[in-house]
Amino acid sequence: MTTLDIGRGRDAVPVRHPARGRILWLLATIAVLAALMAASVTFGSRTVAWSDIWAGLGGADDTLGQAAVAQRVPRTLLAMLIGAALGVSGTVMQGVTRNPLADPGILGVNMGASLAVVTAVAFFGLASPTGYIWVAMAGAAVSALFVYTVGSLGRDGATPLKLTLAGAATSAASASLVSAVVLPRNDIAGGFRLWQVGGVGGASYERIGQVLPFLTAGLLVCLLCARALNSLALGDDLAAGLGERVALVRAAASLGAVVLCGSATAVAGPIAFVGLLVPHACRLLAGVDHRWLLPFTALAGASLLTAGDVVGRVVARPEDIEVGIVTALIGAPFFINIVRRQKVREL
Repeated sequence: MTTLDIGRGRDAVPVRHPARGRILWLLATIAVLAALMAASVTFGSRTVAWSDIWAGLGGADDTLGQAAVAQRVPRTLLAMLIGAALGVSGTVMQGVTRNPLADPGILGVNMGASLAVVTAVAFFGLASPTGYIWVAMAGAAVSALFVYTVGSLGRDGATPLKLTLAGAATSAASASLVSAVVLPRNDIAGGFRLWQVGGVGGASYERIGQVLPFLTAGLLVCLLCARALNSLALGDDLAAGLGERVALVRAAASLGAVVLCGSATAVAGPIAFVGLLVPHACRLLAGVDHRWLLPFTALAGASLLTAGDVVGRVVARPEDIEVGIVTALIGAPFFINIVRRQKVREL
């Protein structure tokens, strides 16, 4: 059993998470995700009959309903993959930095990946989908390194407050540069406009096949670092005393997180707040043990993005609201609440 100290203060309340309870919550999360998958295939701008659903799942596209189902299946799969990647990435970033506000969007990593892709397309003629992913990962890595370096300046090192401020400034600067690059270029502005918002509307099996190896590799690296992340939570000195190579663990876990958020951004655009919302919610169910927390956040992240995509398709019929807008509407109040409650303390 593990213990989660809610509040981390003098009046912290220990909450125990026995393995049986975790397994039950894990099964419940899987059931919720399965229900959301069914809803994602069923609901949208057009309501389809059960006969069309079964036919569409089999690959038929003879009717409008069947064609709609055939398009929703890859969209659902991509939403699940991107949500899982962002959820795990945010969890690892919070563990590496010991910052409750760490998130690929808040720390500027997503916008760094976006800037790299836009720059490569506008000035170097990048056209390969796989090239987008490599460039996005490189941009995410540079942005993450820059934010951590700036946040580490000063006597106290990389405090949560300094990391958050450095990330917010980097994100704002990157967003401005993206606009400066895209706006004068009418030939690419149209294609990047929706991508900058963040969404999974252009999903296809081909795109899933291109990004899946990168997401799998990033997830495996993060899972391999799970036990070491538990040691990092105790502090660098104690982790080193337990035999962990702190710098190596931090670099490896950060690499996995960068691969996940960079490749996700290349395919779906910069979707924010998933990596912030999901880890905090999952700690209430799974505790702080990353060996349990990472699988939980993968499933919960997939559920959140799938649910957000369904909501975006239903509330504005027959138009779609991109899932990046939905997660921003949910995540912004949650972010403010964490700032007020945690007062930007370390995890």
